[in-house]
Amino acid sequence: MADCSKTPETTPGAASPHTDWAGFDFETRQVHAGEYPDLNNGLRIPPIALSAGYVFGDFDDQVDRFAGRSIDPIYSRQGNPTNGVAEERLASLEGGAAAVAVSSGQAAISAALFTLAGGGDHIVSTASIYGGTRILFGRSFQRFGIDVSYVWDSEDDAEWERAIRPNTKAIYTETIPNPRNDVTDLARIAAVAGRFNLPLVVDNTIGTPALVRPFEHGANIVVHSTTKFLTGNGAAVGGAIVDGGNFDWEAAEAAGRSYPLITTAKPGLGSMVDRFGSGAYARAAREAVVNDIGPSLSPFNGFLLHQGMETLSLRMERHVTSSLAIASWLEQQPEVETVDYAGLPSSPLYELAARDYGLTAAGDGARTGSVFGVTVRGGIDGARAFVNHLRLFSRMTGIGDTRSMIIHPLTSTHATFTPDVNERLGITPGLLRLSVGLESAKDLIADLRAALDHV
Repeated sequence: MADCSKTPETTPGAASPHTDWAGFDFETRQVHAGEYPDLNNGLRIPPIALSAGYVFGDFDDQVDRFAGRSIDPIYSRQGNPTNGVAEERLASLEGGAAAVAVSSGQAAISAALFTLAGGGDHIVSTASIYGGTRILFGRSFQRFGIDVSYVWDSEDDAEWERAIRPNTKAIYTETIPNPRNDVTDLARIAAVAGRFNLPLVVDNTIGTPALVRPFEHGANIVVHSTTKFLTGNGAAVGGAIVDGGNFDWEAAEAAGRSYPLITTAKPGLGSMVDRFGSGAYARAAREAVVNDIGPSLSPFNGFLLHQGMETLSLRMERHVTSSLAIASWLEQQPEVETVDYAGLPSSPLYELAARDYGLTAAGDGARTGSVFGVTVRGGIDGARAFVNHLRLFSRMTGIGDTRSMIIHPLTSTHATFTPDVNERLGITPGLLRLSVGLESAKDLIADLRAALDHV
């Protein structure tokens, strides 16, 4: 047990430890941001706070918390110290004002958009997004009275004009949609959102802040499935919402876009904007949506999340290096029809990828993550033979693990879509989604080669 009779603050001549990580490099912040000193036992790693609720200091403390005059949580559904470390760390890495941890990536998308839209409202999304998100929009959001429409060509101003309505409350997109790695021009979409006084919500699960930070390209809100690269080991489901603190909610209100959870004053307290300034949206999401619906993150999973982020930049460099090597090799194989990886110099999206994601240290490609598509010859029969003969790649759903994975989108993530939608999305019978892990690229290529021999 550590002797905590003297803390760094009270030991003569000792410097206090850092607690404000503003100005430090990404690699330092991913290790330290959000941590706090343990004054009970001197623990170096923030502990797992397994408590459902919190003791009130006195009667008036209870009154203030329930009245909203105190931001201290009442229950772990609203916040938890362990998850708070992960929230502060992710907000720092993304360059946002505040973050809210939730139970899954789907919970993050839902809570993020429910904070903005309600029954009778409308959201516009780019067409190429994760299949599970399209299912969420087409099923649950429809049941809740929120309509979602899609823009197929995000470069077409006329299509945006036709899609956006008076009751539209947000534009939604992803940095690197899967399975086809068709990177999004965030700056262009942000410009569209700005013209219509709409917040831009971006899923950065595959990009991660180690490769791209959407707020630097004009986004206003970022969501993550932290299950994937942020945690990194496939052991813990989680999600997060990050508030960029850069959207003018009052100006949007004046322009006819109503966001009552954020701009409506609470008796005796004022609005979220009045009380929390740049963190108003995050506080509204936490207090009015996450607290009500209850998709709270387990503190154990929050612990795994902030531990995982400590090595994010190192892991992402390995993911990218291996993916580029494997994608380059795959496009030379006779059994392969196409490789959808924007980081390849042969990709039509390479110029955009190089601009927004930068080049690898070797300069041989752009850093567009490790989830991409490969189409093998022989249609679904070729895909079946290929998948069944892999030994190192895990046949499973999921991405962003230390382990490499493969799945057939047409019969899994996109199985419920109509043929015409899948055709427009490029989800063909021979398409497979790879998520390249941290194994040896040489061994992964050998596994792929052995399986291609059966196509």
